[in-house]
Amino acid sequence: MKSYFRPEIDAIAGYAPGEQPKMSNLIKLNTNENPYPPSPEVLKVLHNFDPARLRRYPDPTADGLRDIFAASVNMKRENVIIGNGSDDLLTMIFRAFTDKDRSVAVFEPTYSLYPVLAAMQGAEVTRIALDKENFSYPDNAVELAGDANLLIITRPNAPTGNCADKELVRNICRNFDGIVLIDEAYSDFAADNCSEFAAEFDNVLVMRTFSKGSSMAGLRLGYAFGNKILIDGLMKLKDSYNVDMLSQELAKANFLDVQYRAECTAKIIADREKLTGELQKLGFKVIPSQANFLFASPPDGDGAGAFAALREEAVIVRYFPGEITGKYLRITIGTPEENARLLEVLAKRY
Repeated sequence: MKSYFRPEIDAIAGYAPGEQPKMSNLIKLNTNENPYPPSPEVLKVLHNFDPARLRRYPDPTADGLRDIFAASVNMKRENVIIGNGSDDLLTMIFRAFTDKDRSVAVFEPTYSLYPVLAAMQGAEVTRIALDKENFSYPDNAVELAGDANLLIITRPNAPTGNCADKELVRNICRNFDGIVLIDEAYSDFAADNCSEFAAEFDNVLVMRTFSKGSSMAGLRLGYAFGNKILIDGLMKLKDSYNVDMLSQELAKANFLDVQYRAECTAKIIADREKLTGELQKLGFKVIPSQANFLFASPPDGDGAGAFAALREEAVIVRYFPGEITGKYLRITIGTPEENARLLEVLAKRY
């Protein structure tokens, strides 16, 4: 059959989301979901929500949420945009700032959706390699980004879990002649964040998601903040009603329960450090993580073999083929019981 798609669409394979397997007694540690439920306040909203409201359209710009998020980073409503998950925001950002004449620069390895979105735009991707041993960031990142119009810093990085030095990021924001997107999907688990850069620099966007620290991956909600001119431009690309009414209400309730989220985050961080130590006892090389997952290489460097052995025991982690990434597993921090099961299976092999 004749293809009616643009050549860019025919040429790409598309993004492959993390597997959602159907297994008995599954230990699912492959998609960096939070092991704890969202705030109990969310259940109250669900119980009290009047379904008759659903006949009306939602607030198209989710202004109630924008106000809450803006206050949390000392900005104004005009500095915030809401998305149907951060992937929705990424689509807007790539549509706004990349095309066949405007390239994007990313650090490698990183979130595998970025190159797919670039390909949809017909945009070239400049890949800036992280150190092969510890995945540290190069000091000359601005130089290596060349004439890219968009530079993405994933902090903490996925799939490695480490953070770019904050002063290095500040220097990039100051000197890069283009848009800097700081993707902070995992910032809840990190020692610091770059929220102030969105106000300090006119060319910076900071993006966050409810899928990780806020335990609402199934809800699909994210937000970005930055200079009003950037936000106004992105608003032109937003679907008319991209965040539904119920999601807006549930997100408000969850976000405002700061204490509950902090308690869950603290447990994940403590378990992350404990799991790091236990894996090291088995001979694993573990990259120091600031996220809710670990990037760990088994003693024999055979990431594929370790992935397969775990899968046989219904323990699912994430494996990324490649010369460097193929030596590692990305392991989501689960409940203490799930982490113990992971270690039990690995101990049989190592």
